[in-house]
Amino acid sequence: MANADTREKESQIPTNLRLLLILEEVAKRGVAVKPSDLIESLGLAKPTVHRLLLTAEAEGFLQRDLDGRSYGPGPRLRQLSVNTVSSEHLRTARLAILRGVADEIGETCNLAIPDRESMIYLDRVETKWPLRIQLPIGTQVPFHCTASGKMYLSTLRQNTLDGFLSARKLNPSTKKTITDPDALRAEVMDIAKRGYSTDDEEFMHGMAAVAVPVIDKNNRLVATLSVHAPTQRHDLESLMRFVNLLEVGANKISGLLVS
Repeated sequence: MANADTREKESQIPTNLRLLLILEEVAKRGVAVKPSDLIESLGLAKPTVHRLLLTAEAEGFLQRDLDGRSYGPGPRLRQLSVNTVSSEHLRTARLAILRGVADEIGETCNLAIPDRESMIYLDRVETKWPLRIQLPIGTQVPFHCTASGKMYLSTLRQNTLDGFLSARKLNPSTKKTITDPDALRAEVMDIAKRGYSTDDEEFMHGMAAVAVPVIDKNNRLVATLSVHAPTQRHDLESLMRFVNLLEVGANKISGLLVS
């Protein structure tokens, strides 16, 4: 009876829509998804789901997680998401918000998104000061020693964070970089509680930064909004005065995602 119900549900879904629904479900969940989860949620038959997953994996839209059974977004699906949020009408409104925050603070503001192994700068508005730190759009920066990266780490599930901390050595970028996994875990837990992240010359000597999350309608981090400045103008304590301005800007950008 269950198989008959599944076949009936599947017959109601156009063939050319099934793979798109699988990609949508994987992206929506935000965690690695097992085939059984997709079978249950989409009402597709087991052979259909496995065939489509293999196709999506072969074409780079999905990739297997560490357990070898679950699937998460692959490089082509991640690039698709970047291209989508970079579309012209969205970017125009986003840059207007970013420029407003940067003008109020008087320093460079950045919008960054998480990739599989780093944060990527998606948008930025430069300070008008001649002394500035150049981190162009498209720059990839580490998770463990940047305000944006640590903000992202603070939103991970415990087992995912543990996997990140145990996967490789935390290389120092400066003498202030946190390279001890236990110390970074404690820092990330503090960030999760207070809702913003900091970089006290951990990524680059002479630069401080503060970041806040940009949240989607499912309450997941999709990007970070941050400000960075040379310590000659703003030390970390000085930059932390702008957390509320960043949060207002981040909420406005979040509004673009659900409008």
